[in-house]
Amino acid sequence: MPRRRTAAGGDAADATRPPSEVFARSGSASADLDPAHYFEALYTADEMRSAEERYPGYPESIPELMERAGGAVAREARSAYPDARRFACVCGGGSNGGDGRVAARVLGEAGLEAEVTEDVEGYDVVVDALFGTGFRGEPRAEAAALIRRINAADAPVVSVDLPSGVDASTGEVAGAVVDSDLTVTFHAAKVGLAIAPGRFHAGRVVVAEIGLEERETEHRLATPGLLDLVPLRSAGDTKYTAGAVLVVGGQPGMTGAACLSALAALRADAGYVTVAVPVESLPVIETLALEPVKIGWTEDSALETIAAAAERAGSLALGPGLGRGEARRALVRDLLQRVELPAVVDADALDGFEPVERSAQTVLTPHAGELARLLHTGSDWVGAHRLEAARSAAEHFGAIVLLKGPDTIVAAPSGGAVVCDLGPPSLATAGTGDVLTGILGAFLAKGLDARTAAAAAAVAHARAAELVPHRAGLVAGDLLHALPAALER
Repeated sequence: MPRRRTAAGGDAADATRPPSEVFARSGSASADLDPAHYFEALYTADEMRSAEERYPGYPESIPELMERAGGAVAREARSAYPDARRFACVCGGGSNGGDGRVAARVLGEAGLEAEVTEDVEGYDVVVDALFGTGFRGEPRAEAAALIRRINAADAPVVSVDLPSGVDASTGEVAGAVVDSDLTVTFHAAKVGLAIAPGRFHAGRVVVAEIGLEERETEHRLATPGLLDLVPLRSAGDTKYTAGAVLVVGGQPGMTGAACLSALAALRADAGYVTVAVPVESLPVIETLALEPVKIGWTEDSALETIAAAAERAGSLALGPGLGRGEARRALVRDLLQRVELPAVVDADALDGFEPVERSAQTVLTPHAGELARLLHTGSDWVGAHRLEAARSAAEHFGAIVLLKGPDTIVAAPSGGAVVCDLGPPSLATAGTGDVLTGILGAFLAKGLDARTAAAAAAVAHARAAELVPHRAGLVAGDLLHALPAALER
């Protein structure tokens, strides 16, 4: 979801207070920081309904809320399109349609031509007020045809609360959906505006305050403030207490992945990083990565060699360039069972991965294709049901799942999800996932709990990409140079 602002002038980052279990170890952040510094609220349809029902005088006060909502739509539409003179307001029969009718009236009172109509041709702006937060499923044939006409109109589209056809609680799109240029949403962002595929139909999102009270939400949006929870090296630290990470991977032909992860861990402020690779990869690793310690293993000695190296580590990063096959799957399984360190399981280590019982925390970091294989389904299904897929995997594997994407989702076996949507499209290139693995390994080694570490790592990853001075041609190595600045307080 594009960056938000509150139309009434408030800061959308002040939207909620997250559950206490998400925070890092005691002492890693200032105790007097407002919890809203770390997260923004993401509302489901039920949570919005609850917030509205707690408004004084509800339901008799519904017209008052509608006036504020419709007025906000009219203001934002005029602000976004100051030269527009003719507005077509397509209104459904529910409260969303009521908001649209108020918007039409307010626009008319401002001396503009605004009509409630289904004929959208010949207008400067189309206001989509067909479906609101209560919508689920697939639009009926008549509504779907109207949505197609809205999309075909030669005019920008302003959606009321969220684009018609998007499920507010999940971001799922089951049929026809409005492609909006601007969405004016009320009180706070909705889950469906942050999570794909819904987010891709919302255009620019503006949050308009309509006077509702804040409430805690199940799902939350990560903010850059999460990085304040990451303990940076202090005067009393040694290279080990600052965070020691063991990266396992780097088979011949894929040494770059292990190097990216190792160097990212160091750039994410880890004090000591070891790279464990097949012995035949050592000469290449020695050339590519100066600072990490390197150890080599053979097929016969892998488990013992890596387990010995883990004795001085604070976290384990498994998978970057590890290779696939039964021997590698067995190595991953045996290491997780034997080494009681917080672990990131990524890339090749996810191949054929099965649940592993362990006392230490585990974070899986798949992209959509990898998660589809883990769930024995298709990547198209994961793409269409990202929130459900991430939560199902977290429950099945008993682990934190970080589903990578423009709407990176951090899900736990229980509780709500955290969404990080801060990353630019330039992150869609090979190797950036290996960098994320290294960052996450560093944060785990510093003592952050797995859910917080995963969310903070996603934020650091995104922030580093934003700090790279170019978008075109960004490569994973560019993130390594930007990471220290991304972490600066």
